[in-house]
Amino acid sequence: MAMTIHCDIVSAEEEIYSGLVEVLVATGEMGELGINYGHAPLLTALKPGPVRIVTQNGTEEVYYVSGGFLEVQPGVVTILADTALRADDVDEAAAEEARREAEHALANQTGEFDYGRASAQLAEAAAQLATLRKMKNRAGRG
Repeated sequence: MAMTIHCDIVSAEEEIYSGLVEVLVATGEMGELGINYGHAPLLTALKPGPVRIVTQNGTEEVYYVSGGFLEVQPGVVTILADTALRADDVDEAAAEEARREAEHALANQTGEFDYGRASAQLAEAAAQLATLRKMKNRAGRG
């Protein structure tokens, strides 16, 4: 039996996952990293994108995080994110967010174009699509 570590994935709204995992893979500021039992303590910022876990019973789950922080302590790994979603929920959530943004833009029309905001929205949408692609690729391997 593989060694496990307790994992919590938490968004600003709710706890998304809590349980034992064999491995967690996420994208930190310096690149992709994997966390297993016995990993050294660590604190890193996360880039928007997929978080993959392999649970205690060997099943793989994929989540989307919009960024945030990953903390590793002896026996526990925690992800704190503004937004964290199960990868299966990304399509619906992205559509809902796009609808809200469009309503807001129509209600508050201005002559100025906010390039920074548009760029951030594009980056988040690309990260969501990357999460979905990763999930579909892994499902196709099965």
